Amino acid sequence: MRLRELGTTGLRISVVGFGGIPIIRLPFDEAVAVLRHAVDQGITFFDTAHVYMDSEEKMGRAFAGIRDRLVIASKTQQRKAKEAMAELELTLTRLGTDHIDLYQPHQVSKPEELDALLGPDGAMEALFRAREQGKIRHIGITSHSLAMARKLVATGLFATIQFPYNIVETEAAQNLFPEATAAGMGILGMKPFAGGMIDDGDLALRFLRRHPDLIVLPGCDTVAQVDQAVAVFEAEPVWTTVDQAKAEDYRQELGSRFCRRCGYCQPCPHGVSITSAMMYKVVAKRMSPAKAVTFSGQVMETARQCVACGECETRCPYTLPIPDMLREHLALYDSHRAALGGAETRA
Repeated sequence: MRLRELGTTGLRISVVGFGGIPIIRLPFDEAVAVLRHAVDQGITFFDTAHVYMDSEEKMGRAFAGIRDRLVIASKTQQRKAKEAMAELELTLTRLGTDHIDLYQPHQVSKPEELDALLGPDGAMEALFRAREQGKIRHIGITSHSLAMARKLVATGLFATIQFPYNIVETEAAQNLFPEATAAGMGILGMKPFAGGMIDDGDLALRFLRRHPDLIVLPGCDTVAQVDQAVAVFEAEPVWTTVDQAKAEDYRQELGSRFCRRCGYCQPCPHGVSITSAMMYKVVAKRMSPAKAVTFSGQVMETARQCVACGECETRCPYTLPIPDMLREHLALYDSHRAALGGAETRA
């Protein structure tokens, strides 16, 4: 596996990394096997987060005895110093290490979040102190807001910026990536499959392979997915007119307003299965209406419980109008049910 400098950090990492969310779904032994396979295939950069449930612990077990061969990144959503330091200490324990190579305040997308982060007793105080103590080597940051990401780059405080980039979400290439490169920052691309909405993994990865300054972080939960990512990034970039047409099909299907299934909106206080219900339009496009009603019926019935309280909207990093979208999806579901004569649905 080819290696590349991560910005001006001095860290040399594999040209493709490993995103830590999907291993949440795996039993410990299976997760460890996938992670060790990634190492065996030459992947040296692994990205996780405190909020990724047991992802850190699985990495800690997988990397026991080989920690010095790897570069590990993690994240915190805490904005205050005391809480951020407590979370960092827990992350170190879970990972079984005395330092984290790259630690990132996570999902900083609103001005008030940045103010809290940088203000008195803000998390950055703790992270600067932890860096002096050797518990953190470098401080990066992540965001889902393009405007905020550009502001974060302009502060000069961070070694890396992590931002969504994929076939559908390409806006960062125009300004954010050039500005980060000019500032000597490493660029980490998250959501390479648009939260799982792009189901042609080979196409998605080959699209990203064309961007030499981007370290892509595909999430993998099988050895086959690891092998696919390694094969794409070891090969020369290939992108054809047929590929471009397929990419355009995804853009037309998903549009600019779609759920990436990150799950930050949940749980709903009223019992709505938000993430699954937000998928109904895509499910209905990829199945017949009859199959979509049967497949998603139980989930869509929970959407009737939405009272538009707005709590989910405050947590959505993409500022989606979730209650409005749920109403749209529920109306489509009901129209499909009506066309089927109001047939009963099953789980």
